Amino acid sequence: METDFRGLIRTLSQAAVEFIVVGGAAAIGHGSARLTSDLDIVYRRTPENISRLVSALAPLNPYLRGAPPNLPFRWSDETIKKGLNFTLVTSRGALDLLGEITGGGSYDDIVPHSLTLKLHGSECLCLGIEYLIKVKRAAGRPKDFEAIAELEAILEERQQANNQNLKANSSSQ
Repeated sequence: METDFRGLIRTLSQAAVEFIVVGGAAAIGHGSARLTSDLDIVYRRTPENISRLVSALAPLNPYLRGAPPNLPFRWSDETIKKGLNFTLVTSRGALDLLGEITGGGSYDDIVPHSLTLKLHGSECLCLGIEYLIKVKRAAGRPKDFEAIAELEAILEERQQANNQNLKANSSSQ
């Protein structure tokens, strides 16, 4: 099943769930050409936010991705509070709910390193490119090393463009 990124982000945003897009979808938000098959989010672990998250996703029938179909899994506030990270499949596709990320920490730890981007038609918080590079490097997965190289090239292009703009502005004054 193909992931409906637009639908998942809209569902979470409309329910006022506090979340930050990380991983491949965040990389795409920064201009990456790489494909991703799931939406990775870091969610705030307050009781109120967990309740909004559970209510928003309940109609999408979340279930543990890769788990046997007969494995008992109850989608509830209690389940989310007792766990931390969940790899899910929903009626809108694959969603990774992350209470923490390697090299970055929790929602409250990474929110200062995030910015609002328009992603799949909705504005949402995404991990900033420099911090995204940092957490991908900390994860140390082979697939992340290729993504890091691309993100570093994007960052370098942006920095060069900013430097050229600064030079142009200072010479015109």
